[in-house]
Amino acid sequence: MKTIALTLIAWIALLAIGAPAQAAKVRYTFDGWAGPPLRVHATRPPGLAADRPVVIVMHGVQRNARDYRDQWHELAKRHDFLLLAPEFNERDFPGAEGYNFGYRHDSEGRLRPRERWAYAALEPLFDDARRRFGVTTEHYALYGHSAGAQFVHRYLFFVPAARVARVVPANAGWYMMPDYAIAFPYGLGDSSVTPEDVQRALALPVTVLLGARDTDPEHPGLRRSPEALRQGATRLERGQRFYTTARAYAERQEIPFNWLEVIVPGAGHDNRLMAPAAIPHLLGEAIVTD
Repeated sequence: MKTIALTLIAWIALLAIGAPAQAAKVRYTFDGWAGPPLRVHATRPPGLAADRPVVIVMHGVQRNARDYRDQWHELAKRHDFLLLAPEFNERDFPGAEGYNFGYRHDSEGRLRPRERWAYAALEPLFDDARRRFGVTTEHYALYGHSAGAQFVHRYLFFVPAARVARVVPANAGWYMMPDYAIAFPYGLGDSSVTPEDVQRALALPVTVLLGARDTDPEHPGLRRSPEALRQGATRLERGQRFYTTARAYAERQEIPFNWLEVIVPGAGHDNRLMAPAAIPHLLGEAIVTD
């Protein structure tokens, strides 16, 4: 009985001081912006300090934010950062225009109000997360895979005032090339992106992350329009072309260029294999080593 009593006392004491806990998987609804409410899947590691990084992860074409959170969950625990995976569902953000392209235009091709773009959700989402989770960091890192990478790389140019510290688009199917000689949406010609917007985007720490085995030219999700094929036959080739086009633009304009191209050995079109490789490029000096 004495042993049982001591065990009970110890258990109560642990509760009082805060026993070690598993990282919490959290789901909540964010409605603090002009667009539709977003379901957010998050991981908050136990004991997360207020100044730890915030990483926003953009899901792919299946709109499976919970799966992405689950694939990133252990990484958030190991490297001690707040993970947010917002869900842009098909009903409220229909098709590629509604998600991949940031929902800038409606189904008739008319420009929508800027505050209702899908892009417009991320800044208030970050502010809400800072209040909700007690975070004090002033910038966030941004990652997207496949359709999420399409969202992310365009976000760089269309939201020039975003508080992004580091950006990783991974395995996008095709790109808006930083080239005014190529017509929008495959380039910047006739877009609203200004040279100042491009200069800011190219100066950010951006890592174009590519799977070495993402080389199937017949992949069912790969766009094969003439404009897309001019970027390359595969996602790997198109990502390499995106990087070299950005670098050439910076060289011609003599402006800062802080992008990297990183190829992940053995990885195909699979977020689970790409995510670990993205960590050092998202966290930089803040990375926690085992």
